[in-house]
Amino acid sequence: MVAEKKLRFQGRNKNLNDLAQQIQQALESKGYRVQSKQTPDGAVIQAQKAGILRDIITADRAFTVLLAGEPNDFTIRVGIGKLVQNLAVMAVEAILLSELFLAVDVPEMLWTAHVEKGIIQDIKSVIG
Repeated sequence: MVAEKKLRFQGRNKNLNDLAQQIQQALESKGYRVQSKQTPDGAVIQAQKAGILRDIITADRAFTVLLAGEPNDFTIRVGIGKLVQNLAVMAVEAILLSELFLAVDVPEMLWTAHVEKGIIQDIKSVIG
């Protein structure tokens, strides 16, 4: 099982909407297909890497990034979950309350750990 990673940032004074856009742009620049939805509590971003290995191992999976909190005290959760085909149409409450992060088997764990590390580094570099 791959656990979600939870990052907490304090004293950074970041606008979460702007931060979500910056994270989305950083992921897109690395070749991810990204969709996002702003919510009153923060943002939900799904990122899926295109490529043959991803297509073979995890065709219906994507990294989900949840941003929530206040400008000076916010959390970012990163994990792997089912790709939601149209994130903008789905009720955000259902996304935030549902099981976003799934158990995965050994080949997926290797791929997930590698890609997740890169995503977390990208997020940290955006935050500064």
